[in-house]
Amino acid sequence: MRKLRPEELGRLSVEAYKNAPKFPIRLLLDNVRSRYNVGSLLRSADAFRVEKVYLGGYTPVPPHPEIYRSALGAEESVVWEAIAHPLPLLRQLKEEGWKLLALEHTDQSISLWEVEWRPPPWLLIVGNELTGIQETLLEQCDMIIEIPQFGTKHSLNVAVAGGIFLYEAARQLKVAKDARSVADQSIAPEPDEPPDLGPQ
Repeated sequence: MRKLRPEELGRLSVEAYKNAPKFPIRLLLDNVRSRYNVGSLLRSADAFRVEKVYLGGYTPVPPHPEIYRSALGAEESVVWEAIAHPLPLLRQLKEEGWKLLALEHTDQSISLWEVEWRPPPWLLIVGNELTGIQETLLEQCDMIIEIPQFGTKHSLNVAVAGGIFLYEAARQLKVAKDARSVADQSIAPEPDEPPDLGPQ
């Protein structure tokens, strides 16, 4: 066994990434304070090919050395937009058919392990490191989700939690795609029945 060098991983160039298809996922950072957390979340957004990241409220935006340090170039590959007031954006996305999923602790939160994922597209929302997501935004959400934890702390760092959230959303899309592929195979023509090739 040997560790692979970065050039052996087959990652896309920034230009190829920009032109590659994306998952029907967007991410909203609601008043995230730390530039390091912003950079880390941009890096996770790059990893899971989200369509767009919204930097909401007073969330810091590039350019900044602390964002660069944790984003490692993801601020160049990921499409992002600063949104001073996220509430109108949420209402607009809902009208366009987006499902709004918040990562927060409330009396109506659903465990990430028990979520019944509705059809995409999905906007995932993460909040401030101390106060979480604004209640006015939570009121717009279709689902509020929490990550199961078993230690003494009540929450995870927002960049860690956001990465888990993005990973699970991307995994659910892949599971759904694989299920559709199996279903398509299950209705394939019988061996003695010639396939329909369309007009000749």
